Parts: sequence; structure tokens; C-alpha cells
Amino acid sequence: MKKFNLYLTLFLFLLICLIATSPQKYIQAGLDGISAWAFNVLPCVLPFMIISRLIIELGEVEKLTKPFSKPFKVLYGTNSSAGYVFLMSILAGYPVGSKMTSELYESGKINLSEAYRMSSFCSNSGPMFIIGTVGCLLLKSPAMGAILFVSHVLSALINGLFYRKINAKNQPEQQINITKSQPATFGDVVLIAVQGILSVGAIICLFFIIIEALSPLFSILPELLIPLFEGIVELTRGCIDASNLSLYPAAIICSFLISFGGISTILQSKAMLKKLRMPTWLFSVQKLSQGIISAGLTAVLALAI
Repeated sequence: MKKFNLYLTLFLFLLICLIATSPQKYIQAGLDGISAWAFNVLPCVLPFMIISRLIIELGEVEKLTKPFSKPFKVLYGTNSSAGYVFLMSILAGYPVGSKMTSELYESGKINLSEAYRMSSFCSNSGPMFIIGTVGCLLLKSPAMGAILFVSHVLSALINGLFYRKINAKNQPEQQINITKSQPATFGDVVLIAVQGILSVGAIICLFFIIIEALSPLFSILPELLIPLFEGIVELTRGCIDASNLSLYPAAIICSFLISFGGISTILQSKAMLKKLRMPTWLFSVQKLSQGIISAGLTAVLALAI
């Protein structure tokens, strides 16, 4: 860990030097990141973050999720809230599922082990990004966009089965005590959502700059691997560059990246899950396995096109 911290410090110092010596280049990379956040993330994620928090504050989650109670308890070892969070994560995209999982834990509706299990299938991208941005705009194939979305949803459901027995070791299992003096106001809910979405934007902006700094290294890779490694750093950038490949390999790479999320998305989600004290390696493994499952499903389903 000490060596890792040393290497990370050296890289960050190098990054500062690069920005200082070529400010225009990295300012543009930052602006590209802000643009990707403003046009692809902000419009679809912020409303869901506000609405989902309002629903939780109203205390009606149990009623809405009652039909999902038995299936999710049997399959994933969670209570009925998991069904609602899964649905919202699929509709809204990153990082709404992680945000809602954390909020349910903080409100005492789920325990820590349930939160860990839910994180394996409730951290998902949404149809606006998968079908609209990746399928229609980047790959120019609505049919492939639909395949990517189906693969993504199925991979989440399958992935959750591998982690249904996981327990939060060395962590308190009981539900946390709530010490709210009064219900949150609408202004409080909006403020929390805005703070969350701004942190997401900052992370995306930073990782666009990091990709620009790493571009000399990426340029020596085979053409097929460049978008994969870029996407591992930042999802949107990887999908943009994958669209320059032929449709079949581009779809498989995009499918993996969308479900894995990339380091940038993992950090976004981890920022939402900070109250869970969930190990970063565990969440990363969960996302990696989902990405592999999704890529495999896409490789099979895409043969029909």
C-alpha cells in the first residue's frame, strides 16, 4: 500500500506538471469532460436523484416494493426495497442505484450485508445512455443499442446471484439508529442531490484530464485495446473511441465498459456508498464480473444482427 501511495503521488505530481506546461491542452480536456457530464449525465440523473430521495423521505418505499419482496429475498437475500432500487438504477443510470442503496441503509431500512449484496446488481447505467448515446449516436445502430441494454440488465441480475451470500465482515450487522429531529424539506433534498451530482461532474472532468495525460501510453497499444483501456479509466471516453471500430467488436467493448463502469464511475458510486464503508476492491470485483457477463451476453446476442 505504501508503494502504491508513492506511485500515485508521483503520478499526480507529474499530472500537475503536465497541466502547468500545457494548460490549453488540459483545459480543453477538462471542458470535454464537463460537456460529457452536462449533456449525458446531468439531465437524466439529477431528476431521479431528487425524486428517489423524496420517495424515501415520504416513507412509502415498503408499499411500492411489496410485489418484489419474495423474489428478491429468495434470489438475492435482500428485502423488498432491492426491487425498487434495481428498477430505479436501470431507469436513471449511474450513480443513482448506489445513492439509493446508501440512503436506505442510512434510513435503517436495510442492514449492511443487504447493502453489500444490493451493490452487486443495483449499480447500473440507464437506457438513455445505453440505447440513445451509445446505440443510436455512437454505434449508429438502435438494434445494437437494444442488445446492449438487454445484456446490461441481464448481467446485473445474474451478477447479483454470485454475491447473494456475502456478509459485511467486521462491520456492525444491525440497522443503524436514526436520529432525525425532523423530516428533510424539499430544499434539503434538492441540495443533497445537487451536491452529489456536482461531485460526479468533478470526477468525470478529472478523469478526462487523466486520459489526456495517459494518451501517449494508450497510443502504443493495438487499435482494439485503446478504447478498452480508455474506458477502464473513463466510461464515456472509451465508448466514444470504440465507436470507430467495426460494429461487432465495438459492441462487445462497449458492453463490458458500460457494465464495468470504469474507474471514474466506480469512484462516483463509491462516493455515494461512503457510509457503507464498503471495500473498494469488493465493489470493483462486483463491477468487473458484471462487465464480463455483459460482454459475453452481447457477443452471443449480437450475432443475430
